[in-house]
Amino acid sequence: MAEQQVNITDLEPTQLQEVKKQLDQELDHLTNSYSQLKQAQSKFKNCIENVNLIKKESKDKEILIPLTSSLYVPGKLIDIENFIIDVGTGYYIKKTKLETISHYTSKSNFVQSNLDTLQKTIERKQDNVQSVIQVLQIKMQDAQQQQQQQQQVGKA
Repeated sequence: MAEQQVNITDLEPTQLQEVKKQLDQELDHLTNSYSQLKQAQSKFKNCIENVNLIKKESKDKEILIPLTSSLYVPGKLIDIENFIIDVGTGYYIKKTKLETISHYTSKSNFVQSNLDTLQKTIERKQDNVQSVIQVLQIKMQDAQQQQQQQQQVGKA
């Protein structure tokens, strides 16, 4: 189905208000998505930082191991050269330190490219909202002026 473009200056004020309402809803959805992507990127960057914290001196140290986001169990670092990483949908794989850093860097970069695209979309939507608001204000002013003119003609 092809998109049909409509000149917003041809719309009535009630139609413009509906368009604005729809654009506001889309903006809310996009900004929520942006926020969620930022959180995901932050988690990937934290993973890189945590892997970089593991040094030779860390071997045999007691640590808390996350089983979920809120459940940790005590453990001991035995192998400081290999990491078990979550690759999604309940699958975990073993990678070296460099492979692990590379994996999370790649994920972070991928999310960043999506954030950049999403940011441009948000900016376009914000511009659209501003255009609708401007046209709506002009139409409301025109309607007020016509009403005042009609009142003046009625008094004469």
